[in-house]
Amino acid sequence: MQPGAPKADNPAEYLAQLDGWRLATVEALRKAAMAAAPLEERIKWTHLVYFANGPVLLIRAEAARVLFGFWRGKRLREIEPRLKPGGKFELATMVLREGDSVDPAIATRLVQAAVALNRELGDPSKPSA
Repeated sequence: MQPGAPKADNPAEYLAQLDGWRLATVEALRKAAMAAAPLEERIKWTHLVYFANGPVLLIRAEAARVLFGFWRGKRLREIEPRLKPGGKFELATMVLREGDSVDPAIATRLVQAAVALNRELGDPSKPSA
């Protein structure tokens, strides 16, 4: 677990451990994600993960940053160039620090495009996807 990352069993517990700019950032991202598409929200890998035919996106609060990442994020960089590839598969993540934000319209476009990719290509966590 990253330093400063909440340890929680459900999204409400996760949010309850945040304050200040991290809480405001996570709440804004969460609101945009949930409004953009029908997603299942849960705690997985110690952070908020959203599913629609497999994992779509993650929101992870750490001590000095909040991560907003997409399993197929490498395909979404034309929508948001701050998405930086990393890790396995097609994951790309945006790093947000105090004072940073994501335009809700951009967040909506990212989520809708990511859900559409999962619908078209299948679960990105499966080896064949």
